[in-house]
Amino acid sequence: MKAVGYKKSLPIEDAESLFDFDAAKPEPKGRDIRVAVKAISANPVDYKVRKRAAPPEGEVKILGFDAAGVVDAVGPDVSLFKRGDEVFYAGSILRQGTNSEFHLVDERIVGAKPKTLSFAQAAALPLTSITAWELLFDRLGAVPGKSLDPRTLLIVGGAGGVGSILIQLARRLTGLTVVATATRPESQKWCLELGAHAVVDHGKPMKEQIEKLKLPPVGLVASLTYTDQHYKAIADFMAPQGK
Repeated sequence: MKAVGYKKSLPIEDAESLFDFDAAKPEPKGRDIRVAVKAISANPVDYKVRKRAAPPEGEVKILGFDAAGVVDAVGPDVSLFKRGDEVFYAGSILRQGTNSEFHLVDERIVGAKPKTLSFAQAAALPLTSITAWELLFDRLGAVPGKSLDPRTLLIVGGAGGVGSILIQLARRLTGLTVVATATRPESQKWCLELGAHAVVDHGKPMKEQIEKLKLPPVGLVASLTYTDQHYKAIADFMAPQGK
């Protein structure tokens, strides 16, 4: 099968930083399914791994977490999927990545691809959605349900991958007031279309902009970009006991 990988952590300008190569098609064992990959997406973690995690001498590391495709073969203990099923998932950092024609993944971290989405659309979702979900409910402790939550969730960097999913999850699954930040007019429009109640520009002082909105107090903040630059400002307008 064809794959994309690297042997050494090199500057991306180097011709050997990523290269095409042929690899043996992996055989599924246990609860693994083999997926014929139709689409993948690139995430910041991919370049961080490439930059900082060289594989053992003589081996080639394949990058990639997110994928969507069709089940091509299953291991002997698989019970959730069968050959021909369309799936999407974020893989494991402990295994070879998804940038290959075929990929092995444990069925327990795989989902059925939504029928309303193309393979490319489905592949764009897993890692950003998992990150946004865990941030909203596990770390920030947002309350699921549509009953009114008397707090505002501020998403700094709302137009990015995680931010764009976080806006939608918060609007659909909680009663929070959702405010996103974005600097460009196109990005601000995008955040509003995704469901944000309001948008402020994080390139300008945020406290004054937020106060003018006269919304519930900012009790939750997801700072997804330039946190080192915004940290003091966030602390100045965040509600007592906020997260």
